[in-house]
Amino acid sequence: MAYEFDFSSINASTIHVLGEGMMVSLKITVTAVIVGIVWGTILAMMRLSSSKPLNWFAQGYVTLFRSIPLVMVLLWFFLIIPQLLQKVFNLNAASDLRMTSALIAFSLFEAAYYSEIIRAGIQSVSRGQMFAAQALGMTYGQTMRLVVLPQAFRNMVPLLLTQGIILFQDTSLVYVSALADFFGQAYGIGERDGRIVEMLLFAGLVYFIICFSASLLVKRYQKKVAV
Repeated sequence: MAYEFDFSSINASTIHVLGEGMMVSLKITVTAVIVGIVWGTILAMMRLSSSKPLNWFAQGYVTLFRSIPLVMVLLWFFLIIPQLLQKVFNLNAASDLRMTSALIAFSLFEAAYYSEIIRAGIQSVSRGQMFAAQALGMTYGQTMRLVVLPQAFRNMVPLLLTQGIILFQDTSLVYVSALADFFGQAYGIGERDGRIVEMLLFAGLVYFIICFSASLLVKRYQKKVAV
């Protein structure tokens, strides 16, 4: 007997619940992008530093997080971070720290990838510009902040945004910590109504529309920058 699709589960109340889940996904994405870029920039500077300890630390950090599946990192932080925060801040054992754990895990994980993008962007800037800035009396920090990084970030924006789109897709993995993101809400509603297939198809469509639209905007920006 052929499967009969029934999308009646997708109604006003369902959309409201899914909207709340989408807000969770977007919060994780935006936080991880901001923290990841900031921490990733610091890591990239460490990797380009002449200081061997800083270089080794940054290289080890990037290698570690890029060699471990994201879902495993999420599980580690879900199991470790709540206990750590409860001990340090003397929090109630019943405190829900799933969101905090997810934000920390995604931010630290994405920083490793942003670090490599930013390092490549810095290296794409001609060294002659750094020498010229230093000849004008600028310090290394001033040269990086005022000359190199602005140009590097201009070149990196498309890659940084593309990584952000990938990150948004990866937020669906927070289901391992039972966090009610967009995917988790869609699956829960489908399980409740016995319409998992329909809800996952709908969730997939939403992810496709958002990510495809964002990709088009990135390509448009890339063409604009190239001109």
